[in-house]
Amino acid sequence: MKSLFRTISPHRRHHRTFSETPEETYKFVRDRGLDHAVEREKNLKPLLNIKSLITSEPTKSLPISVIASQRDSLRIPLRPIEFIRAFPSVFHESLPGGIQPHISLTPETLNLDAEEELVYGSESYKQGLADRLLKLLMINRINKIPLEILDLLKWDLGLPKGYVESVVPEFPDYFRVVRSKLRGFSSRGELELVCWSKEHSVSVLEKKEKGYSRGAPIAFPMKFSNGFVVDKKMKRWIDDWQKLPYLSPYENMLHLSATSDESDKWAAGVLHEVLNLFVSRKVEKDLVLHLGEFMGLRSRFKRVLHNLPGVFYLSSKLRTHTVVLRDAYKRGVLVESDQLVTCRNRYMKLMSKAKKENNVVSSRKREDKGEVEGEVCESDAKGENDDVSGSEVEDDVDEEEEDDDGDDELEVEQDQSLKRGRRNSSPRGGRRSFGSLGSQEKPHTRSRAGRRSFGKSGSQEKPRSGRNKVKLTTEKSS
Repeated sequence: MKSLFRTISPHRRHHRTFSETPEETYKFVRDRGLDHAVEREKNLKPLLNIKSLITSEPTKSLPISVIASQRDSLRIPLRPIEFIRAFPSVFHESLPGGIQPHISLTPETLNLDAEEELVYGSESYKQGLADRLLKLLMINRINKIPLEILDLLKWDLGLPKGYVESVVPEFPDYFRVVRSKLRGFSSRGELELVCWSKEHSVSVLEKKEKGYSRGAPIAFPMKFSNGFVVDKKMKRWIDDWQKLPYLSPYENMLHLSATSDESDKWAAGVLHEVLNLFVSRKVEKDLVLHLGEFMGLRSRFKRVLHNLPGVFYLSSKLRTHTVVLRDAYKRGVLVESDQLVTCRNRYMKLMSKAKKENNVVSSRKREDKGEVEGEVCESDAKGENDDVSGSEVEDDVDEEEEDDDGDDELEVEQDQSLKRGRRNSSPRGGRRSFGSLGSQEKPHTRSRAGRRSFGKSGSQEKPRSGRNKVKLTTEKSS
């Protein structure tokens, strides 16, 4: 593997830079656990957007046309009616006027929505949210952030609807909303720091380091994907880089050279602390770079994301790039989760409820089909194949969700499965699968099978069978 780093003279030991040439880079290796942590939330955000829109109505019900008209803002990945029908355990469809469907929520979804509102309204959650916003303001060198940027990070920060009116006024000694004076932003205003808090200006890494004194080195926790190769030169650089002094993300170090190791370690600390402020310790790459651009750290964020794969993992699932903090996950599961993450996990469990039930029905149909012996008429064959086609639609969707490269939308997956189902259920396909008694396929197949199974001693099949037997015997003895 080609080296990741340039050869640097000893007298510039602490000013080495990562190689930025395309030919000198490491080979990207996927992490299945972290990819799954990203992919499992594939449809959660649009589903909760629809849920919030429905609950905002007094009748707790909406015609499908209203939902379809807001498809882009709700971020629905396919036709709204198809998306809604994919989750019957969450949404209920009815025809009150007999003209167009009306969508409401199932009792289970309404219960989860009530629990979610209790989480947002609890004092413990509001305090934790205020602390995270305070730390984010202190990390930014100008101590203020436009509300437009906070709205983009609303999902990742766990901000409730109407947080400006419900959360901000309760913490007047933390922050306040002021009129925006920054060019390029609307008149919505910006969140401004009121008072610096020394208690909150301690990073997560500093808290975990026992007996830490400011300016001492702190080693970043690193973990590489299985199969990632670290050569000797890379290992030597990492060891030296970890021994550099840890620079607090709450200190302004923009005066450091952007290509120095000290700057990279400070920028890595800033990004590490910012990701710890998000409820799921992950965020879309474009969003964190947008925040970094406002903070004047976009290029430095890009450098550490590219050059520190042991600290930050870039997942390419969901047709985008997602930055995941490696040390926040263990075997693809978040190590520390708050009330909101627990609530979101319950939504995902409810979403998969109907899919599991369909899988049980599909497996029963396959078992029933396996018990059928002998010949069947062409019409019966067609009917049986129709049932199998229905199960294949469900199975194909499940397999696509578990596949590492299954980023296609649910609509495309269902269309492909349905096409395969139509081919299997065609009369012509039925004749191939269930030939008539007079056809030559069945006897011919049986005779060939007989020769393979009961061939003479001079045939080529028997020695192969013998080798298999020896292998099995060896495995048992070992």
